[in-house]
Amino acid sequence: MMGVCRGRRRLLAALVVLFIPALAWIYLSFSLIPLEPLSSSAAEGTSERQALELRVRAVEEENRALRRELSRAPKTLARTGLNQGLTQELNQSPDQNHEVRLRANSSDCSQQPVVDKCETIHVAIVCAGYNASRDVVTLVKSVLFHRRNPLHFHFITDSIAQKILSSLFTSWMVPAVRVNFYDGDELKSEVSWIPNKHYSGIYGLMKLVLTKTLPSALQKVIVLDTDITFATDIAELWAVFHKFKAQQVLGLVENQSDWYLGNLWKNHRPWPYSHPALRRDFNTGVILLLLDRLRKLRWEQMWRLTAERELMGMLSTSLADQDIFNAVIKQNPFMVYPLPCYWNVQLSDHTRSEKCYKDVSDLKVIHWNSPKKLRVKNKHVEFFRNLYLTFLEYDGNLLRRELFGCPSEPDVNTEKLQRTLSELDEDDPCYEFRRERFTVHRTHLYYLHYDYTPSTDHTDVTLVAQLSMDRLQMLEAICKHWDGPISLALYLSDAEAQQFLRYAQGSEVLLSRANVGYHIVYKFYPVNLLRNVAMREVQTPYMFLSDIDFLPMYGLYEYLRRSVLQLDMSHSKKALVVPAFETLRYRLSFPKSKAELLLGLCLAARRYHVWTKGHAPTNFAKWRTSTTPYHVQWEPDFEPYVMVSSSTPEYDRRFVGFGWNKVAHIMELDAQEYEFVVLPNAYMIHMPHAPSFDITKFRSNKQYRACLQTLKEEFQQNMSRRYGFAALKYMTVDNNS
Repeated sequence: MMGVCRGRRRLLAALVVLFIPALAWIYLSFSLIPLEPLSSSAAEGTSERQALELRVRAVEEENRALRRELSRAPKTLARTGLNQGLTQELNQSPDQNHEVRLRANSSDCSQQPVVDKCETIHVAIVCAGYNASRDVVTLVKSVLFHRRNPLHFHFITDSIAQKILSSLFTSWMVPAVRVNFYDGDELKSEVSWIPNKHYSGIYGLMKLVLTKTLPSALQKVIVLDTDITFATDIAELWAVFHKFKAQQVLGLVENQSDWYLGNLWKNHRPWPYSHPALRRDFNTGVILLLLDRLRKLRWEQMWRLTAERELMGMLSTSLADQDIFNAVIKQNPFMVYPLPCYWNVQLSDHTRSEKCYKDVSDLKVIHWNSPKKLRVKNKHVEFFRNLYLTFLEYDGNLLRRELFGCPSEPDVNTEKLQRTLSELDEDDPCYEFRRERFTVHRTHLYYLHYDYTPSTDHTDVTLVAQLSMDRLQMLEAICKHWDGPISLALYLSDAEAQQFLRYAQGSEVLLSRANVGYHIVYKFYPVNLLRNVAMREVQTPYMFLSDIDFLPMYGLYEYLRRSVLQLDMSHSKKALVVPAFETLRYRLSFPKSKAELLLGLCLAARRYHVWTKGHAPTNFAKWRTSTTPYHVQWEPDFEPYVMVSSSTPEYDRRFVGFGWNKVAHIMELDAQEYEFVVLPNAYMIHMPHAPSFDITKFRSNKQYRACLQTLKEEFQQNMSRRYGFAALKYMTVDNNS
């Protein structure tokens, strides 16, 4: 293989040497062709065209120097030659393009570069207005859910979006996430001269000025539209930067609609599309930008010249920045690194997205770029819709987690909060109430569109109120009784917020009012409450109490059903223990049997290294050689995963986060004289993920542990009152565990 790789390199080098003189001549010939003079009819055209013509001529001389400078770079010419070779290969039918690009983007001689786990990934997003601010939260959730790297978001916003997002991220307090805002109002003059018919308005052109807007020290950035959903770790996309060669500065996915082909309707006249070899344009919903190289290419001057030239004939853009990006790329095809289509699967009208993948599990980024959004036509639209709705209603508090093995920088607000909490008197009977005063809840201001014009007499009054989901029906009545502005704080979960949104959008009364500000204050995750809800809906005589981040072994369902008969579960009180294992690898070939599991070097007993007590009584050493079920005794802090009768007591709701939520339940089972029986051929495996917010808080916040300690003592006292002398052993449990 190494010999083949060296041979390919020699062949490429020889081709470059042979083609440089010819390509240089071709490149200079075409790049130095001046603009043709306008025809007499054009000269008599509108004043707008004349103004554009003058602007083009004014900057033409400066751009000639730029072209000459670029033409003198040997590497640029070599890359242009290689791109022309690629152009010939790509000059096939459109249906063959994706397969060809995948071959062009792959390499047999090098492995996929790996992004360092603590490397910061930079993401730029243009966001303006109330609706876009709400949409971007779903995008951010999907990125945070999969990510394993620190993130730095760069938001180009108007004053509305900055107010909303600044409050949201400050109160969200997600570790290893930084946010910067850039005032879009200050950038409007850079693009306001471009007539734009796209519904995004002037903010749809802001991506063009990112090289000027973002910090000069920032070398690369991923640029995303707000209607994007990630189905994978964004680090995979960040790693693609390592594949860029020579003068490639843009990573883009081919457009999957026929917009730029001009055949969608009669007299449809699109802007010139980018790459003749690809036979269609590029979509700018997902862009990889090498900012340092773009600045060296004088990107600002390049796109301005192109836009001014094309606007003389087109008069306005139809797809905002995308039109101009593609016009620039048409003149400079060497700039683009074509991304595989799964990095931007476009659910647009007249889409060809179904041809760019074989299975939905291969997709990485979904782009809802149709005005119809969730109502687009696609054979897999139900899958896409469910993925989007999952993140839409996902509890954002679960994303407050430290990165695995990558400590984040200390946050001033977090440290201040911890100091404040540590100063509270834990013996105060009103401690919990006082503590709540300082608790930071994730807050989304102006969840819906808000429009209010101040009165001129300075006597206006705002009605202020708060409510939760069970008082939602009061909103219409209040709006009927109060005509003036209203400011409402709603205490909701993420899922309830979506229910509220549907309710508000379906209410004629609420839709008719724009002067009502709805501010969502999000709830914390009540872990044991949710467990109890699921338990109450069980319609079978037995249930297996697991966690969602565990995968049961193949066939565990049938194995547990057989165990019910073998162990006479109907006439005894047993809790069947399923041994829990974990892996530190993010990818695992799941063992199909106990024998395979025992051979797995990457597997260990659940939390063996950090919390031995939790599963130690399971006796994994005995389990390895056991062929029959065996009994184990309860020990302090035992928290196995068990199958029990559906009439088993519920979880204690006082434990809402990390710590003792399962321990207390197992203690309750032991007090009720359940037998703990370990199944010899059953197992489950925990799939790794970033540490949860609650476990991080438990480890780092002394006050949290003190509060949990109080709850544990109260629980033990309750056990003593309920079970008397039999519960004495629970009172002697080491309370510092």
